[in-house]
Amino acid sequence: MSAIGAVSSCSCLRPGVWLLKPGMQMSSFGLHTAARCAAKDYYEILVLGGGAGGIAMSARMKRKVGTGKVAVVEPSKTHYYQPLWTLVGGGAKPLAASARPMGSIMPKGVEWIKSKVTALDPDKNCVWLENDIKVSYKYLIIALGISLHYEKIKGLPEGFNHPKIGSNYSVHTVEKTWKALQDFKEGNAIFTFPNTPVKCAGAPQKIMYLSDAYWRKTGKRSKANIMFNTSLGVIFGVKKYADALLEVVKERNLTVNYKRNLVEVRADKQEAVFENLDKPGVTEVHQYEMLHVTPPMGPPAVLINSPVSDETGWVDVDKETLQHKKYPNVFGIGDCTNLPTSKTAAAVAAQSGVLDKTISLVMKNELPVKKYDGYTSCPLVTGYNKVILAEFDYNAQPLETFPIDQSKERVIMYHMKADMMPLLYWNALLK
Repeated sequence: MSAIGAVSSCSCLRPGVWLLKPGMQMSSFGLHTAARCAAKDYYEILVLGGGAGGIAMSARMKRKVGTGKVAVVEPSKTHYYQPLWTLVGGGAKPLAASARPMGSIMPKGVEWIKSKVTALDPDKNCVWLENDIKVSYKYLIIALGISLHYEKIKGLPEGFNHPKIGSNYSVHTVEKTWKALQDFKEGNAIFTFPNTPVKCAGAPQKIMYLSDAYWRKTGKRSKANIMFNTSLGVIFGVKKYADALLEVVKERNLTVNYKRNLVEVRADKQEAVFENLDKPGVTEVHQYEMLHVTPPMGPPAVLINSPVSDETGWVDVDKETLQHKKYPNVFGIGDCTNLPTSKTAAAVAAQSGVLDKTISLVMKNELPVKKYDGYTSCPLVTGYNKVILAEFDYNAQPLETFPIDQSKERVIMYHMKADMMPLLYWNALLK
């Protein structure tokens, strides 16, 4: 969840497979009106966050316990399907296609509390909202997402007031990426990856491949020196797909600089400053004609030093059942958890089925048996009609859906990412 709207993480929903799972019925959705504060002070199931995980779980829980017994706490008026922002930044989709009014996707029969959670008190089975409003629960599902921290880079976010710089991670800056792409003349085009967990670890480099394709199409590629400066020591965490991406990098004459973390942007001078993580304190300055920034990210502020979180601020859940390690009536899903897998909407889709089963058994005083294997997916867009579909588990081993080599660039996977997945997201996962 973000200040400007609830957002889902990176693409893709497990292609087709998760739709066939038991319990994924269609439900009726309707517009909602709700007071600014909670309509009641107690709910059988309280969901924190109106992103992909929160909406999907509230729909499932309403079918389980009935109308009026489930509430979602979410201050944002708009729900964004953020996986589309890669294509928005590359000029392939309009920004409006990624947005829906929150009321239109809130499950019918679920109360929408248009407020912000300010504190969690799991020992007393309650949370505190704005204006000191207390809401109690029997079961709590935490789906608060991940927070963006542009301010941790010196010179940002004010640097976005200048041209030549954009970021596909914010609704305010994604269209600036497309503008910078179009206005490019000659020089360095730099794409960054921060030294923190991020949602959709593939997205920082997807826009690089789209930029390369766009400049080839417009005759500017020979004037561009394209650089991917990543804080990581590898281009991707799963070797099979990393090897395929390195072939793409080689073919297209792209430069990858490892262990480089963006620490400052001097937008007025078009300079980006990177720290060499192998030599702490040593920095290097690059002039840029275009800069795409992936911001540092972290857990929402309300979770830092919260009783439900681990020492780093992420919700502390069992990685197989998604049940909280200390509080048996508390559960977590999605980007806000400490699950050791990539933070994507595909992960949320897989997690929602497991969590549904977990909560059903907990309600019967039985031990959870359904186990989440860490499945996640990232469609790595490598051009305007090419995608490498990465699917893998907790052990960074491929966990592929299709009987083909998914490390190959394929047109059909691009259409699945660009056209099929948004339809499945709006019309199936959220329902």
